[in-house]
Amino acid sequence: MISVPHINICICTLQRPALLRRLLQDLATQQTRDQFTFSAIVADNDPAESARSIVENFAASSSLRIEYVVEPRRSISHARNKSLEPAKGRYVAFIDDDEFPASDWLLNLYLAARKHQATGVFGPVRPHYDAGTPEWVKKAGFYERPEHSTGFIIPWQECRTGNVLVDRSALERLDPVFRSEFGSGASDQDLFRRLMEIGHHFIWCNDAIAYEVVPLGRCRRIFLIKRALLRGSISLRHPKGRLLNTLKALVALPLYTLALPFLQLGGHHLFMKYLVKLCDHAGRLFALFGFLPVRIREMQ
Repeated sequence: MISVPHINICICTLQRPALLRRLLQDLATQQTRDQFTFSAIVADNDPAESARSIVENFAASSSLRIEYVVEPRRSISHARNKSLEPAKGRYVAFIDDDEFPASDWLLNLYLAARKHQATGVFGPVRPHYDAGTPEWVKKAGFYERPEHSTGFIIPWQECRTGNVLVDRSALERLDPVFRSEFGSGASDQDLFRRLMEIGHHFIWCNDAIAYEVVPLGRCRRIFLIKRALLRGSISLRHPKGRLLNTLKALVALPLYTLALPFLQLGGHHLFMKYLVKLCDHAGRLFALFGFLPVRIREMQ
């Protein structure tokens, strides 16, 4: 009998029971065409183990094999590392707990990795808006991400763990895999940047689709502003591009500030789009002087 590779699907979760349940339901119906086997690993970042009952109840009535682990230290970096501890498969896939995949998601990631002989494969994450989402949020494209043709080689700046398949052997050379100094975000970008520096390459598969649930809480102006300030401050922790990003911020900040009143004339979506960009740049400059107006990523 010919053995087939196994894929561990790693999920980090924090107090999102309904979304986690939906994700597990969609993972249980993933197509394989007998090309591989797969199982899920749920890393609960809640020391109260609030996801345990969700996982155990689902596993009791599903054929999907799930391992449940707890990371009590509140940090996405720690949770990602914890999710990798039980992983023994040939590949690991990462998907966020607020996402849900198409039925051929995992199959398309795997086939693209084999065809292109890549260390890993990324796929698109498209927004799935709640009813009542303001039109200005959709028009501004806050939750739209770049997409590419299948086979495109991805730069590290576009890498994230929301929808990716990785050859697990590539991760074994790194200790830690996800670095804790990135705190609330960007440890995934840091990981793929380091892997690329030692010769690994990652490609895009536009058919491996996942959807991100965008609740109304993420469509608030204050949420978008705070997220941009945090994102900007974290971006300076990357050793590559730090000087260039700082220079860009110094130029962009006054230009965007002057342009905002005129952008409002073109529609509120334009005003908010560039206000958020301004906050990205402001976050970089604040961090440069050790001032961090936002330290923790707000969960929705």
